[in-house]
Parts: sequence; C-alpha cells; structure tokens
Amino acid sequence: MSESTPINQNPQPIEVVESTIQEVTTTEDRNAKTRQLLGMKGASAGETSIWKIRLQLMKPITWIPLIWGVVCGAASSGNYTWTLENVLKAALCMFLSGPLLTGYTQTINDFYDREIDAINEPYRPIPSGAISEKQVISQFIVLLLLGYGVAYTLDLWAGHPFPNVLMLSIFGTFIAYIYSAPPLKLKQNGWLGNYALGASYIALPWWAGHALFGELNWRIVVLTLFYSLAGLGIAIVNDFKSVEGDRQLGLQSLPVMFGVQTAALICVVMIDLFQGLVAAYLVSIHENLYAAILVLLIIPQITFQDMYFLRDPIANDVKYQASAQPFLVLGMLVTGLALGHAGV
Repeated sequence: MSESTPINQNPQPIEVVESTIQEVTTTEDRNAKTRQLLGMKGASAGETSIWKIRLQLMKPITWIPLIWGVVCGAASSGNYTWTLENVLKAALCMFLSGPLLTGYTQTINDFYDREIDAINEPYRPIPSGAISEKQVISQFIVLLLLGYGVAYTLDLWAGHPFPNVLMLSIFGTFIAYIYSAPPLKLKQNGWLGNYALGASYIALPWWAGHALFGELNWRIVVLTLFYSLAGLGIAIVNDFKSVEGDRQLGLQSLPVMFGVQTAALICVVMIDLFQGLVAAYLVSIHENLYAAILVLLIIPQITFQDMYFLRDPIANDVKYQASAQPFLVLGMLVTGLALGHAGV
C-alpha cells in the first residue's frame, strides 16, 4: 500500500496565523487613523485628543494645492530670487494660504455640512460628537483673525502701499463663507460652487504669491481664473464621496444633477480641456518649450482618468487624485515659470 501524501506538508502554526492577522489589523488601524488626522475619506472614529480633532477639522491634506499655488504665483511674478528673506516671505504666505485660511475654510465647511456628514462621513468630528459646535465656532474665528494678521504682516514686509494680500485674504474668506453658509451656500449649485472652490484652490493663492513678489495685473488674474476651470473639474471629484447625502438633502451637485458617469465625464473633460487651452496660450506668447512640457504632463492625467476614475468614480476618487493630481500641480508650476519668463 502506498503512503498518502498530506495536503499541507508544512502547516503554519496557529500563533503565526494569529500574528499575521494582528499585523494586518494594526496596519489598517494605523492607516485609518492617518486618514482621520489628514481629513481624508475612510477615516476611523474615536480620537480623543482635542488638538488632533481640531487638526482633523482643518483637513491638512487640502492645504497642499494652496501652498503650491503660492509657489506658482511667486514664479509667475518673474521677480523671485533665492534669498533668505524671500524664502521666509514665501513660507509665511504658504502658512497663510494653507493652515490658516484653508484651515478656516475647511472648519467652517464642516460646521455647515454637519447634517450631510452625519450621512456620508459620520466619523467626522462634529457628527461623531468628538467636538462641540461652540469649540468649532471658536476655532474658525481664531483661524480667520490669525490669517488677517499674517496677511497684513506680509503687506508691511513687502512694502505694499495698498494691503493687497490682506484684501485677497478678506475676499477669499468671504467666498469660503458664502460657499458653505446659508442663505447663498454656493455649494448647493454644482457649477457655481465647484468653480468657486476651483478658483479658491488655484487663482487665490496664485494671486497672493504673485502680489507678494511682483505687481498683480489683469492678465494674471484672467489667466488664473481661466485655469481655475480645470480646478472646477478637480472640485467635482470631491462631490462623488457625498453623492448619497447630497441627494437626500436636495443639494444639486453635478453627480446628483447628471448622474455619476456623466458627471465623471464632465469632470475629466474640464480638467484636460482647460489645461490644453492654457498650453495653447503659452504657444501664443512664444513659450513653446513650457507649452510642450505642459502637454506632456496632461497625458498621464488622461491615462489615470481611464484607469481609475471613469471606471468607478466613487470607489476610485482618492486613488485617482493621488495618481493624477501631482501632474496637474506640476503643470501649474510650469505655467507660472512660463509667465514669469515671458514677463506677463
């Protein structure tokens, strides 16, 4: 009689299996806590540190494009040089645009979105009860006042006869307020709200960086507002995570108005088309090399749109943004350098 061969000659001990499961669970918990701290979708609940909760309200992950916008504005001014003073000015302007004013914007948005978040993201600080409404109000007031103080400091530092950076900050925070708060609540309108968001992410920090190191002029204002139409597409991406809550509360986001797949197509067309038109403008001012680089940066964005976003915009929105947006923001810097080189 031949001997039978066991199915598994090297079975893993139970302790090894349990250890592996525990490691996977620990990694998942760590990722969820990181998402919570950064203000990303898929976070965990249960944070008790009030300072971490306050940071979560400010959504640090959203600071990055505005900080980058300051860099683009400094580049488009054509006057930025690598001196210690200029580096410190730029760093303070980034602190203004990111942690302070974007932090204000995100905090006030969470305050007025608490009913929607209770449906879509119940782990957020306000609907989960991790922080009181009174504490949230005090937070966005402090961020607002600190932002205005830093903006005026930058105007004094730059020797502005008129407080350009302060006025831009006041205008930006006003847009942030009417975007989130009733009765206007611009975000209730998919087109208007998303354009306000896109312009706030691209044009406003760009203007601040440009004004800090040069003279802000109408051509820069118009071109960055035009570029913000690509930012409108980026803003639409953020609507897919809250489509169910928006539908229940009657908010007319584009995924609610047109359906998920049609809204996804509108989104990618806006992102690609207006970047392409900006590249065409660079050709018109004889910045052909920069225009070619910008076009090359659009190609991987189209690739990731096909790979991730258009196939399942709800499941893949974060993956798509992580993959494609670095190329979009690099394109913004290329455009800023081109404008500075051309003396626009």
